[in-house]
Amino acid sequence: MKITGSQIVIECLVEQGVKTVFGYPGGAILNIYDELYKNSDRITHILTAHEQAACHAADGYARSTGKVGVCMATSGPGATNLVTGIATAYMDSIPIVAITCNVPKVLLGKDSFQEIDIAGVTMPITKHNFMVMDVKHLASTIREAFVIAKSGRPGPVLIDIPKDVTAALYDFEPLSNPDEAVSEISLDRANLKRSISISKPSSQEIQNAAQMINEASRPIIYAGGGVKISGAEPELLELAEKADIPVSESLMGRDVFPAKHPLCTWMVGMHGTNASNLGITNSDLVIAIGARFSDRVLGDPKHFAANSKVLHIDIDPAEINKNISTDACLVGDVKQVLKELLPLVNSTKHPEWISKIEEWKKDIPECYNKEPVDSINPKFICETINKIAGDDTFITTEVGQHQMWTAQFYPFNKPKTFNTSGGLGTMGYGTGAAMGIQFANPKSRVVHIAGDGSFRMNCNELATIQHYNLPIVIVVVNNGSLGNVRMWQKLFYENRFSQTTLDFGPDWIKLAAAYGIDGFKANNAKEFEEVFEKAFKLNKPCIIDAKVDMDEMVLPMVPGGKPIDQPIMSWQN
Repeated sequence: MKITGSQIVIECLVEQGVKTVFGYPGGAILNIYDELYKNSDRITHILTAHEQAACHAADGYARSTGKVGVCMATSGPGATNLVTGIATAYMDSIPIVAITCNVPKVLLGKDSFQEIDIAGVTMPITKHNFMVMDVKHLASTIREAFVIAKSGRPGPVLIDIPKDVTAALYDFEPLSNPDEAVSEISLDRANLKRSISISKPSSQEIQNAAQMINEASRPIIYAGGGVKISGAEPELLELAEKADIPVSESLMGRDVFPAKHPLCTWMVGMHGTNASNLGITNSDLVIAIGARFSDRVLGDPKHFAANSKVLHIDIDPAEINKNISTDACLVGDVKQVLKELLPLVNSTKHPEWISKIEEWKKDIPECYNKEPVDSINPKFICETINKIAGDDTFITTEVGQHQMWTAQFYPFNKPKTFNTSGGLGTMGYGTGAAMGIQFANPKSRVVHIAGDGSFRMNCNELATIQHYNLPIVIVVVNNGSLGNVRMWQKLFYENRFSQTTLDFGPDWIKLAAAYGIDGFKANNAKEFEEVFEKAFKLNKPCIIDAKVDMDEMVLPMVPGGKPIDQPIMSWQN
């Protein structure tokens, strides 16, 4: 049966199990939106206030479910507004498919109204992208895009479709099984930046890795976001407990190991704990699992684990020996690799090593226990949210001090409950992500912890949150500044606070009211606990304006390029 390209798009999305898409319409994509209207019983479209939020929402949807998130935008500025969201997903290995439409083929390359080469623009930040010039290739391209997005190391894929292709007719043959799409593509596609095939370590490599673990007397695990992507949290827990190994976490891995577990040393790196940073520095084996050794973790790479062996387990061979030299590696899906490794690992104890780790856990900055009268300690904010909201609540953040405080202080105990922009560090990410997570998990709750600087970038999405009555509680950590940048200006620029003071509004409570959302203000710890409990129980959209001191620091802090065992632990003006 002949159907239009737009109908093919809908049928292929349904084939892939897509039930929700996020987007914003425009002229070039009208044919697809017309079909969305006709098929609203099969696919729910969520209209955001801005295309960037649609992409972040698809990202949050994917992170919280493990499924491919889908967003849509029209040509020109609609497509370019997706770019930051696509780059965010690329850096954090999140599977999304972004569908854009372009001007008709006859107008391509003529600087036509709202024409942009979005495939060229996004080439460096997608796992792969397509421009479909013939409707006969449309179905196979969409199917291939989903396979590429979710296979191997996940990532975003973009499909750009000229408007006349969405109107063209072609014989569509549905798949009885979406997995059939795999047979249509070449798994060795040469121009893919990330492989979609999965390597498998040899039995000898597995045995050698197990021997390294069994012979270590001071081992430590460095767990990253790859653990979460592969769903390997149970295997990680089993490995740590069986071999008595402390677990440090990257920012992206902060929810892959229970924070309240005695073996958890929390975050490693620039704002990591002394237990994690000194643990790695003094270890004799670092077991990196699903982590990429980013600069924020390494500090000075020459001093990172300088006296230790490094065993790297990762799905992407390109990450091996990229940022740090390893002594051994296991390239493959983390969950499957750990399943093969675990039977060969000895059940053992490291009492002296664990005792030393516990000693380092006690070494914390004074600001952790500060109790200000006219503002709120960020540690109190995080612990109070967890106490009231519970371990099952999803937490999102923007990027900045509030993000680091959340990573430092929030006791994540359930997988996939922490969602933040790690690699790109995208201010404006969290509100869209919170929406995507709430749509994907309607029976769960989402709390969005935002800095006042970041929230300015996406507060227009309050319209989306209110319209769909999403019960998201937004906690604006309000220190009246671009806090992270101000902190660097204080430490390294002799208090020259260039363009980081935010003393010109908005009034967050009045803004919330303008969108028909309840707003609360908290100036101290007592008020915050009271208003957060009230807001959370309302089970509807709420904003809390939480006052934090402008000069509150994120400590410990390792200055850029310094060894991670040389942190700044205290600061006085």
